[in-house]
Amino acid sequence: MNIWSFDFPWAFLLLPPLLYCLYKCKMTLEPRYFPHLQFFGHVGKWRNFEWLLKAMVVTLMVGAIATPVVVDYSDPRNRNGIDMVLSIDGSGSMNASGFGEEGSRESRFEIVQKIASDFVMKRLEDNIGVVLFGDFAFIASPVTYEKEIIVEMIGYLSHGMAGENTAIGEGIAMSVHALRDSKARSKVIILLTDGENNSGVISPKEAVEMVKRSGIRLYTIGIGKPGEFDNALLEQLAHDGGGKFYAATNKKELQSVYNEIDKLERTSIKSEQHTFFKHYYQWLLAAALGIIFILMWRRRVRV
Repeated sequence: MNIWSFDFPWAFLLLPPLLYCLYKCKMTLEPRYFPHLQFFGHVGKWRNFEWLLKAMVVTLMVGAIATPVVVDYSDPRNRNGIDMVLSIDGSGSMNASGFGEEGSRESRFEIVQKIASDFVMKRLEDNIGVVLFGDFAFIASPVTYEKEIIVEMIGYLSHGMAGENTAIGEGIAMSVHALRDSKARSKVIILLTDGENNSGVISPKEAVEMVKRSGIRLYTIGIGKPGEFDNALLEQLAHDGGGKFYAATNKKELQSVYNEIDKLERTSIKSEQHTFFKHYYQWLLAAALGIIFILMWRRRVRV
């Protein structure tokens, strides 16, 4: 969204007295005599048009002093939000069904894809990335504000792409890596899993230390039936990471979890130094100078 405004709108107060003076204050011209006045055409009409041109020059000059500016609020530098990474479990167990509505054949992973995509599209002012983890972890989408691309990438993912096991430490560590270049004051990782940590080189304890050193807040979500995921580990990780632990046994509860996180994480990272705007005073000055040149050329021809 683009908003037009002026840096110095009070400059338009100069316009009425200047136009009044232009109309009332007569210039004293040196008289010149020429016997064949018919060659000059209708002088009176030109003078009226000349006054209009002068009025345009004054108006344009005052407008340039007022400094018209357009603020682009659609630019990512003008957004109020946070940098966030969705770390999603893509292990083999995520292919299990029975997590959705009764009779639904959707797998856990398919349900997570839909809910995560809806969550991304609601976070209009945030930069979001996606990490998928299994035996190892990889960045499926770097942290960006292009929500359509993020959702498209989530749709391309499938369980088993990163292996069949669950490396929670790897998922957290890779999420920290995805946020390494973030300049936001508020950074968040939302980790979702349906299992226990049973793979990976980096332990969850080492990974959460990386989270703390990087000033990142960690939320953890365990999905599935009680006992399928490591409740104690996820709760401890969220506690150490300054976030909160959630458990969801079905699709409806998982949707509620994301809705709650959506309400909790609303932090402004906007600063005046990052406001993106364009000035257009130079165009008004150029137009005024163009009219001045026309008046000067016309006067020279008349002389």
